[in-house]
Amino acid sequence: MPITRSRRAMLLAAGVMLPLPVLTGCSSQDDGPPPRAAWDIASAPRSGTAGTGTLRWALDATPTTLNAFQKTADTGTQRIAGAVLPSLYTLDARGRPQRNGDYLTSADVTSTDPKQVVVFKVNPKAVWSDGRPIGAEDFQAQWKALRGTDEKYGTARNAGYDRIAKVEPGDKEHEVKVTFAKPYTDWRSLFTPLYPKSVMGNPAVFTAAANKGLAVGAGPFTVHQVTDSEVTLVRNPRWWGDRARLSRVVFQAVPAEKRAEALIAGRLDLAEVDRTTARRIQATAPGKQAAGAKRGSSAPGKAGAPEPSTGGREAAEATRTGEATRSGAARSGAAREEAGAQGAATGDTDKNRSRTRALSRFTLRKALDPAYTQLALNGTKGPLADERVRRAVARAIDRKALAKLVLKPMGLPSEPLGNHLLMAGQPGYKDHSGALGDPDTNAAQSLLADAGWRAGGTGRQKAVDGKTDDRGSRHSAPTATTAATESATDSATDPATDSASGTASESASGAPPAAGDAGRSGRLRETAVVRKKGRPLVLRFVLPDDQAGARLSTVGERIARMLEKIGVRTEITKVSGESYFRDHIATGDYDLALYSWPASAYPATDARPIYAKPQPAADGSLVVEQNYTRVGTDQIDQLFDQALSELDGGASRSLVSRADARIWAAAGSIPLYQRPQLIAMRKGLVNAGAFGFATPRYQDIGFRR
Repeated sequence: MPITRSRRAMLLAAGVMLPLPVLTGCSSQDDGPPPRAAWDIASAPRSGTAGTGTLRWALDATPTTLNAFQKTADTGTQRIAGAVLPSLYTLDARGRPQRNGDYLTSADVTSTDPKQVVVFKVNPKAVWSDGRPIGAEDFQAQWKALRGTDEKYGTARNAGYDRIAKVEPGDKEHEVKVTFAKPYTDWRSLFTPLYPKSVMGNPAVFTAAANKGLAVGAGPFTVHQVTDSEVTLVRNPRWWGDRARLSRVVFQAVPAEKRAEALIAGRLDLAEVDRTTARRIQATAPGKQAAGAKRGSSAPGKAGAPEPSTGGREAAEATRTGEATRSGAARSGAAREEAGAQGAATGDTDKNRSRTRALSRFTLRKALDPAYTQLALNGTKGPLADERVRRAVARAIDRKALAKLVLKPMGLPSEPLGNHLLMAGQPGYKDHSGALGDPDTNAAQSLLADAGWRAGGTGRQKAVDGKTDDRGSRHSAPTATTAATESATDSATDPATDSASGTASESASGAPPAAGDAGRSGRLRETAVVRKKGRPLVLRFVLPDDQAGARLSTVGERIARMLEKIGVRTEITKVSGESYFRDHIATGDYDLALYSWPASAYPATDARPIYAKPQPAADGSLVVEQNYTRVGTDQIDQLFDQALSELDGGASRSLVSRADARIWAAAGSIPLYQRPQLIAMRKGLVNAGAFGFATPRYQDIGFRR
């Protein structure tokens, strides 16, 4: 299953924004400061750091390859490549490409007629770690490997490289001249990361060499060692730029559900965390602990204080009945049990205090992640093959409520995302959701009626544990009364960021529903179901039955209740997390689904395969590229093609904008919200945190003196 520029499906209160130049160069487009929550970095001058130390940085898993262009590359691959290989262009906090002066002294389009020509002038100081200068032969080897003409390379992507006609040395020393066969607006996306010709020049080396490390690099760090659980980087002795402030960086494979314990044990310095852990770290902030202690203390006899012993009452009764001896024994046993319970409670309290002290060594950095969660509607079969039904479903969804549910508890801006191709703050961002229309129950029901789905009866559904209704289908009904569940959901664990340890459907107090609530939720309730030719409109809502599923279940159930209001029933089906994407999303075995896409600084290139119209193959199958909703139009494809070939940046963004409006109107993908990015960072660590779009400047990361 091909992926583009690491766009893999991810099952993923802002303070004062720090000065932009800390991690990136100045932008050529003065669009103002980054928007609120674009990034959250602990900024500090390099001179204020110790100039040594080891940073332990959590990854989800040890990368299976360090070749960012292989199909198995992941975010860990990208993170490591950014520290050890040339990045000709980096991104600022608004997702704008910035020329990297460590590698390029200039890069310009020198001709557009008859062909587009770009001349890169390489920094004369730039050398590989084996001492060889970075030059045209490296650019040429990468182009030949990635242009898509040699199947032996089996690359994950060739977008942009397939538009190049030739790569050759320029007219002057250190120049590389790239001539395009077709105009390409996103030429800045190419040759980042840049690999040495020793990796790109041989298919066997391309495929295998990076699995155990990279023998040659050209960044502030080099790969020192790769094990099953760690990748260790050390300073590059041949690095010509600003000397790295850290002596080494250790990327550790720590699954998300084990991050909190790793932080408490002192095994990590920097890690993305779930909402539960984030809130625990926030609670240790100055002023929070005292407030927590005050809330936790109780006066004798008040709620929260230990229950008084029953021994006194037992003794009085025993005296009256002449059973003082037995009563004393019982009293003694009760006292021992109480003492044991108090001892256990004391032990638990001491343990909790110890864990709190451990977490107080960290601060929480938070931003809006350059990735968004969407509701995907499969348009190839069933009722959703009708655009009117898709639009009805979309107009039944209150996206503002869902964004508020996920983002507001963390103090992040809770506006829903209004664009498939650009995140809030990126140049050219506009909210095009108006092409679909605001949430409107009446309008949604009218669209259903127009498609032949009308309220013609009721479906009796039993709302106990969301199990089976009278038709034997899995249903998404809440496990408590609707009002109780709505309240619990608002204060529940963040469905987009929490680990499986957080139960999204529990009540705000963490207690199970009272018996009365259980009785009410178990009653039969009548729900008007729209029908067509006597058949009810039922959509299969597929979610992963793992940590991601636990995180998304609250959002999914809220969506199901929204759809109930227009007479659409949902069957929530939980499937193996391992097979969720491979066997269900990619194959189209779903009606509704929730998953996320990373955003891109180059949407004309990277978003096209996600929204391209599926095409029939010779064998009768459907080639969907990455368009897993199977919804597309010829006009959307044409707009992307025009945007790719338009060299004027403003005109290209305008075409991308028009494409997004058309994608909204087709109603195959409904963006809901940008995901929260929650980063636990050891106090004293600087020039790191929640990077958002911004490319980390690895040589500036360090610990305060």
